[in-house]
Amino acid sequence: MTPIFTSLLETDLYKFSMWQAMLHRHPATQARYRFVCRNQTAFPLAELVSELEREIEALCALSFRADELAYLRTLRYLSPDFIDFLRIFRFQKDFVRIGTDGPNLSISVDGPQVHVMAFEIFVLAIVNELYFRRVAGPDALGEGRRRLAAKIERLREFATEPPRRHPFRFFDFGLRRRFSGAWHREVLTTLKQELPEFFTGTSNVLLARELELVPIGTMAHEYLQTFQGLGVRLRDHQKAALEAWVQEYRGDLGTALTDVVGMDAFLSDFDLYFAKLFDGIRHDSGDPYVWGEKALAHYAKLRIDPATKRLVFSDALDIDRCLNLYRHFADRTQCGFGIGTHLSNDTGLRTLNIVMKLVSVNGQPVAKISDAPGKTMCDDEGFLAYLRQVFGVPGN
Repeated sequence: MTPIFTSLLETDLYKFSMWQAMLHRHPATQARYRFVCRNQTAFPLAELVSELEREIEALCALSFRADELAYLRTLRYLSPDFIDFLRIFRFQKDFVRIGTDGPNLSISVDGPQVHVMAFEIFVLAIVNELYFRRVAGPDALGEGRRRLAAKIERLREFATEPPRRHPFRFFDFGLRRRFSGAWHREVLTTLKQELPEFFTGTSNVLLARELELVPIGTMAHEYLQTFQGLGVRLRDHQKAALEAWVQEYRGDLGTALTDVVGMDAFLSDFDLYFAKLFDGIRHDSGDPYVWGEKALAHYAKLRIDPATKRLVFSDALDIDRCLNLYRHFADRTQCGFGIGTHLSNDTGLRTLNIVMKLVSVNGQPVAKISDAPGKTMCDDEGFLAYLRQVFGVPGN
């Protein structure tokens, strides 16, 4: 059977952007990532071990092709030396540990961060596709196509509404939890053909290239979390991460993620300097309306016109949530909507809630304190309590 992945280009754009930043500034950093499934599954994921092992072996045999590197060179924010690094890069199987914990699937990745950080997207997408090969019935794709058609019709109805100050734009963030690679491609091809006025891009770099879409993405939680273990004062790790990003990209990729230690703690660090330098901020947990109002109030306090900034929403979105948020904010600020599972895995089947998160850097624990309690993740309760204390974040 053909491996699920046949190209290393098929990952999220923010993996490349974070990868380059870490290679340039902290190439010796050691990191550990751990897989977690947060919900009940139709069968024990431990049954996937042998298939997953084969897929990882195939992944480790891949390298970037000349035409793929040529495409990456067209992205002005990726530097020539980083492209040269990718030219010789290969995943190393020795850095991956796959096993079982009773009925559960156990996956961890340990090693130099610049050699292991890219595993995450591939591992999650592989587990998803292996899982849905087993649980999907013969009508799954038929149901997926019916639901996709309904989404398109819903957006065509929306297009008849009076225009607001800023346009409605959405993009695909669904690679890691997709039903399958083939279905992902079909969804994006259909959206490009049917809704070109609304659908603007994808985080999937390979499909962005092949379908002539804009590759979209900036940073993920792991980037800011990494700075918790890099020797800067813990209270200053967000500012250190944002400053490193500004120096690396100098105006490109200007959307900052806000919920590594919660929105309130983020805004306390997001001063006039950063608020002017970044084009906008991204929501990924907590009440999006509360978050958005806090963001606009913060810009107003800094005397920055919110119409010049952008709020990007990316937490468990569906079409109706996007439209409601757009109606609420679009006359005051620019909006963008990154939709994941609702695009790439909406076939009527219960989806997996799986993540593969950074849990330690240079032998020290790191944590994410999400604005949604279920998304908080840390292997060390003592460190988590200390992080809460440092940033004044109450426990849940």
